[in-house]
Amino acid sequence: MKHRDDTRPLATGRHPPGTAAVAYDRDWAGEVRGAVRYATALLGLLLCLDGAAGSLTWWRGVLWLVTALLLLLVLYPARVSAGRGWLASRRLGRTRRVRTDLLIAVRPLDGVSRRLVLRDALGNRVEIDPEVLVRNPDLWYRLDEGARRAETAGILLTGTTALHTLARRVDRETALGVFRASGME
Repeated sequence: MKHRDDTRPLATGRHPPGTAAVAYDRDWAGEVRGAVRYATALLGLLLCLDGAAGSLTWWRGVLWLVTALLLLLVLYPARVSAGRGWLASRRLGRTRRVRTDLLIAVRPLDGVSRRLVLRDALGNRVEIDPEVLVRNPDLWYRLDEGARRAETAGILLTGTTALHTLARRVDRETALGVFRASGME
């Protein structure tokens, strides 16, 4: 089927073409285990306190279970992955994906927890924790590779300063890690 301007639409499949090497957040499983531990500890503490007070009933047990599950939902980390030309963040039941080679804006959000908001030309938006990129140089490399293409093409309109600041931080942390591993700290 031909289009008016004789161009092909962008691929809208699961991942853009050329996704041979995919990088994942290496610390994600540990963060999930930590979230489960905190929720379990809260549930155990609430049940023990309520049982010691002699006021534990089945409906109060269910209330404490729901409270622990809510804590688990709050603490559950996003799973970040990246490949050539894309970055994805997956939370419980929802995956958000941006094309890094089509980025138009990168905006840091400060608050209780720092966030980096990425927007692409297709209207997609992803929020990630910059610490994930600092801890995982492979993820940073994939994001930086696509962002440089977008910057060179003139598509990336805002956020180059934030990316360059993050690049310096990732380089510094990576160099420190190499020094620590080699005993030159």
